Amino acid sequence: MSTAVAPKRPAEEWTPPLDADGLRLVLERFRVWKPLDIEEVFDDLDAVIGNHPPPVATTVALVDRLRSHLKQLSDITVADDRFPPTAEMTRLVERARPLREECTPAAHQQAVGLARRLAFVTADLIEELIEARYIKGTE
Repeated sequence: MSTAVAPKRPAEEWTPPLDADGLRLVLERFRVWKPLDIEEVFDDLDAVIGNHPPPVATTVALVDRLRSHLKQLSDITVADDRFPPTAEMTRLVERARPLREECTPAAHQQAVGLARRLAFVTADLIEELIEARYIKGTE
């Protein structure tokens, strides 16, 4: 019986998936990434669509935070090709896009209106994501 071993094929040289600029972009995204804080989202929803309209001093900040929440939730919705969004999730993401891009009105009542439209889409999307187990609700 022979103990000869077949010669090994030369290993292919490893090539990184991204160049230096691509890696810098990934690193920068990690640095600014913020995990979803569902409690904060619900607090902002309550501030906008709760019993009292938001005060003038906080309305613009609320609109900005709702835009951010909605962007993050939209990203979660379409993040994994293995779990495509439902038709309702897709509809909500499509509905959210123009709202996120809308300029914040200077007049308080119109700004509250925009905040409420953002809040209702956010609340509906959260409900869909929780039901589909894309995210966890509050415990």
